[in-house]
Amino acid sequence: MAELKPPPQEIIEGDVRRALAEDIGSGDVTADLIDADERLRARIVCRERADPPAVIAGMAWAQACFRALDADARIDWRCVDGDRVAADSVLCHVEGKARALVGAERCALNFLQTLSATATATRAYVDAVAGTRATILDTRKTLPGLRLAQKYAVRCGGGANHRIGLFDAILIKENHVAAAGGIEPAITAARARHPDLLLEVEVESLDELAQALGAGADRVLLDDFTLPMLREAVSSSAGRAPLEVSGGVDLAHVREIAECGVDFISVGALTKHIRAIDLSMRFE
Repeated sequence: MAELKPPPQEIIEGDVRRALAEDIGSGDVTADLIDADERLRARIVCRERADPPAVIAGMAWAQACFRALDADARIDWRCVDGDRVAADSVLCHVEGKARALVGAERCALNFLQTLSATATATRAYVDAVAGTRATILDTRKTLPGLRLAQKYAVRCGGGANHRIGLFDAILIKENHVAAAGGIEPAITAARARHPDLLLEVEVESLDELAQALGAGADRVLLDDFTLPMLREAVSSSAGRAPLEVSGGVDLAHVREIAECGVDFISVGALTKHIRAIDLSMRFE
């Protein structure tokens, strides 16, 4: 599994500030019913009944939610990001000011539920291609404002990250090729401007694959290739550049795609077609 290093703390705290501001607004009018000095203890429990169990991700965000409202809140985690968690398992105990706990509850659970959903979906794809050479990658199809969080969750599920944004790798697609006048001139122009960045080219045919390889692409993205085309692409490329598959990938067919011998399979569903994991918080 890739290193499970969360984004910098300032990124996490920024995500949490936005979430709490959205939720609390001018004030939590229901929490005003609770004694300001009362301290309570709560537990977060997994209610998800799935086989295999859910994969947890997002602990740092949940913790930051509670401590944003009560700097002295104590969180005792019983798992780590990347763990599978069975139904009725206690993820953590939280102790702190009761008003802070109920004020942070929804945002903390939202982060945990959403990021665990991405981790769980990723693990399903990773397990499906186990034993092949293929690595499961994410895409830029993330929830606005939560890209680094979701890409971290992908790593928690055993996947790997594609480029973070438009700035850290070159991906020449159909419109770039059209604007540049062809695959070779597009690659030449990109190399001249950013010689140190990974340069990947999306192709839609075996002829375009040959052009991309001939022009020296670092990686080639095979878009909507059929299985026979994938097998021919692997054979004809002869290891000159890693091959990535994108488009039309789902859990039912990812294994047969991987068995064609490709190096990477990128799956937008990891971050955009997700269902929140069922978690709850209860006072003890």
